[in-house]
Amino acid sequence: MKPPRSRARLVDLVTACVLVLALAVTASALTALVRGPQRAPAAAPPTASAAPHWVNTWTATPQLTEPANLPPAPFTGDHAVLVDTTVRQTLRVSTGGHRLRLRFSNAFGDTPLPLTAVTVARPRDGRSGVSAIEPGTTHRVTFSGRTSTTVPVGAQVVSDPLDLDLPAASRLTVTAYLADGQQSLALTSHPGSRTTSYLVRGDHTGDTDLPGATPVDHWYLLSDVEVPAGSATRAVAVLGDSLSDGRGSTTNADNRWPDQLYDRFRALPATAGLAVLNQAAGGNRVLDDGLGPNALARLDRDVLARSGVAWLIVFEGVNDIGTAEATPAAQRRVTDDLIAAYQQIVVRAHAQGIRVYGATLLPFGGNTLYDDPAGEREKSRQAVNRWIRAGGHFDAVIDFDRAVRDPAAPSRLRPTLQVGDWLHLNPEGYRILADTVPAGLFRRP
Repeated sequence: MKPPRSRARLVDLVTACVLVLALAVTASALTALVRGPQRAPAAAPPTASAAPHWVNTWTATPQLTEPANLPPAPFTGDHAVLVDTTVRQTLRVSTGGHRLRLRFSNAFGDTPLPLTAVTVARPRDGRSGVSAIEPGTTHRVTFSGRTSTTVPVGAQVVSDPLDLDLPAASRLTVTAYLADGQQSLALTSHPGSRTTSYLVRGDHTGDTDLPGATPVDHWYLLSDVEVPAGSATRAVAVLGDSLSDGRGSTTNADNRWPDQLYDRFRALPATAGLAVLNQAAGGNRVLDDGLGPNALARLDRDVLARSGVAWLIVFEGVNDIGTAEATPAAQRRVTDDLIAAYQQIVVRAHAQGIRVYGATLLPFGGNTLYDDPAGEREKSRQAVNRWIRAGGHFDAVIDFDRAVRDPAAPSRLRPTLQVGDWLHLNPEGYRILADTVPAGLFRRP
């Protein structure tokens, strides 16, 4: 029995649709085989105000405190340090925010570090290196809701977020009291603070001034300040030695070259929100431990693990060349090892999505420790700089050497830019380094 004509037409229509659909699917499959897998369209990027994240705004590279840099008597005993002591220190942030949190480090301690009380405040007149704070600006810092905490051996502790307006380029006073001190002499610090801190017996975390306190030009225990910022806010970290740590800069004037770089960038609309993190340590080397762990060993802790880092400037290697023997064989070895180390830094940073810029090494002709009569170390510096300048190794090159060397004697610094040791720069020399860094390298990724 034949189906009615209308039903037959319906069957023919369904059959035709199935055939068309099958042909379409087959065609799509063939296209996919030819073109390969296609990525899904990228989601629209978040706005600057959306998805805030924590960004480091100030850092100080943790180091093991050498005996000469330990707190003076009576704050250092035979077997303990900072017992019943208040430590007040100031710092200058880069990018600002309306909340903050602190990090304290016990990276080099071999005993737990008990912090009895911590406060933050605004320093008197907004200045670095002062013992007084602005009355009425003190805020108590907590850790997991408690006013005290203990930092385990080799660890760090992050405070609870604290509501406080922290304008860009402003100063912050952090005061900590240690009732029991650290029960060993293995104290974590940043000796090259170029900023005056103050020590006094007893708990004075809430005092507006510390009359009679002992001044010391070191930072102790404190390693980071973070602020929440919009998703577009990022940081540039500097991996360096005493030339970035500010040897030759003015105490309490915040005129190291990374400071001056931040001041310059803050005045430019495209880089106004950029944070600058100075992860330099005087005497540091890329390959071997010196004053602080070598750069390869501290890269993860000081750069890759920092919040919000998108760019890295590598400006280190002079101490490796200067402390290697001044023989052709030793200098060939340190040159090859430095180049291999730079390649490792680039690979490891790129794995975290961080762009890496290489800075050429400055001349040290005339320095009594590094300059050798045969010029073997100068040959190494030139070879390293040729490799950096060759291109293709770093994401960009910053030619500090060309900016500050003496045109009449390229193996030396310009006389008016150095502090007398023919190795370190004065504030004007650091200004020139800051001006040499192209702002265009720091467009938002």
